[in-house]
Amino acid sequence: MEEIRLNKFLSEMGVCSRREADRLIEAGKVLVDGEIASAGMKVTARQLVICDGKPVGRPQTGSERTAAVRPKPVLLAVNKPRGVVCTTSQKDRAMNIVELVHYPERVYPVGRLDKDSEGLIFMTNQGELVNRIMRGSSGHEKEYVVEVNKPLTEDFIREMEAGVWLKDLDVRTKPCRAWITGKREFHIVLTQGLNRQIRRMCGALGYQVQSLTRVRIMNVRLGRLKSGTFRKVTEEEYEELLALLEDAEDADSAGGEVRG
Repeated sequence: MEEIRLNKFLSEMGVCSRREADRLIEAGKVLVDGEIASAGMKVTARQLVICDGKPVGRPQTGSERTAAVRPKPVLLAVNKPRGVVCTTSQKDRAMNIVELVHYPERVYPVGRLDKDSEGLIFMTNQGELVNRIMRGSSGHEKEYVVEVNKPLTEDFIREMEAGVWLKDLDVRTKPCRAWITGKREFHIVLTQGLNRQIRRMCGALGYQVQSLTRVRIMNVRLGRLKSGTFRKVTEEEYEELLALLEDAEDADSAGGEVRG
């Protein structure tokens, strides 16, 4: 039976992304046939893998051990409320998004939204899909509605679009699209995912973010989804999402650029 890397196995079984799998393995939270797993090890689908105290795939049945079964793909669009975190770390005692959704199957977030931010985030059990969406070079669009503490100007929008120097990160943000939608409200479309990027950009230009809501990831929109609720991504949305990922990956492999 074919062997694959343990982190890939955990990803394909819907446990977590490969990156998170590596963290769990390093923390000693993964067992393979009763032994603590090591980084880089390979497994087969018939080995008994336990992650964070829970068996992965199909555990031992009777006297025979059957192969682990890949779960049916799940992709949810969730409207994360403000105050909910996207990590299961014990450092923050706030409710995390896994607890909020309380989905009957194991799902986990694709990327993050800050605790103080709200809006659209994907949750899935497809590790490879997470990896494809999270590849920053592919330039996947994310759209936000931002409210700031004072009236907006066209100069502010031009500077945001051109790219803002973030002194604390020693980097200039990539060009983006932005437009004013209210006295103190604007939309911005990013293809970059720096930590607290929009808040840092606004701060560098003398503004403070009062509220920040993500309303779109690629082709999937938040729409009228109520805060704290979720829905399954439709078949049409999912097919278009995969097509966009394939186009971006083709452009990357050809040395091209996906423009936002």
